[in-house]
Amino acid sequence: MFITLEGCEGVGKSRQIRLLEEYLKQNNKKYYLTREPGGTVVSEQIRNVILDGKNVSMTDECEALLYAAARVQLLKEVVKPRLDNGELVLCDRYIDSTFAYQGYARGLDLAFIEKINDYAIKNFMPDYTLFLNLSPKDAFIRKGGVDKGDRLELSGIDFHNKVYAGYLDLANKHKERFIVIDASGSVQQTHQKIIDALKEKGVI
Repeated sequence: MFITLEGCEGVGKSRQIRLLEEYLKQNNKKYYLTREPGGTVVSEQIRNVILDGKNVSMTDECEALLYAAARVQLLKEVVKPRLDNGELVLCDRYIDSTFAYQGYARGLDLAFIEKINDYAIKNFMPDYTLFLNLSPKDAFIRKGGVDKGDRLELSGIDFHNKVYAGYLDLANKHKERFIVIDASGSVQQTHQKIIDALKEKGVI
């Protein structure tokens, strides 16, 4: 199965992924963890360009195309071989991030995003997407503020509110795939909700 994790900045995805990893290891579950953008040598280099706070002149279209390029590299080099080998593949962010950030928040035409991500959409849509549901305001409070070196985090609260609204709309449109996890509680409470949800869906 191909499982993705999504959420706004500061929602606690990284911590939850580490806890999920620990659970899978303790229960002898075969899995592979990767991330977007990144996960390969080429994709990680693209990630550095995208997130570099100095690249303030980057156009929205360029940003979306860079994400799509990193995604294709990851899918062909890592995700497809792992899935073909019968492994559970977990990915920290995926195509829903592009729809939420570049589509709903940046204002790019969703048809344009679909077109440049045609390979991913036709061949590698996730079986399930875990969405950690917490508003940007609460997430940044929890995180302790904005990372000054991260170009996306520096985009402003209005931008991140649009990202959040985009995720909620995507979750409503794709109820069969999205698993919405209330992330307002403690770290352990959120972790348990993730485990319960994945068990219910037969993933673990």
